[in-house]
Amino acid sequence: MLYNQTLIFLPVLVVVALTLVAFVRMAMGRAAAVKAGHDPAYYRAHHGAPEPESAAAGARHWDNLFELPTLFYAGSLTAFVLGAVSGWTLVFAWGYAAARVVQSAVHMTYNNPGHRGLAFVVGVLFVFALWINVALAVFAGL
Repeated sequence: MLYNQTLIFLPVLVVVALTLVAFVRMAMGRAAAVKAGHDPAYYRAHHGAPEPESAAAGARHWDNLFELPTLFYAGSLTAFVLGAVSGWTLVFAWGYAAARVVQSAVHMTYNNPGHRGLAFVVGVLFVFALWINVALAVFAGL
């Protein structure tokens, strides 16, 4: 069954919004660190006394959103370009977006590595499934 191909961009927008929220949180954490006395010169080249844990966690969270999500974005765009957005494609994309939101919520609140890691693994499985789905569409078109 064919779906409106643009539906793939709804979970993409969720992850993009999450990335923008992470940027704001990182900026606020760094501003708070400087206000509390951390040397602002640190942010020129990231040398000197390490930034406080709260600011570092926000920065790491921001960095994480440019790792595995790139495969999610690429898979979603590929499915759209191929006209291969199916029900399963949407399930895998929404599954990844939900897992990424949970992972981020854990990371930016109580930061339990076990809970965060579980959400990460679930997200990886959804991205793998998304790409398998895309690969099947590619091979079906050959």
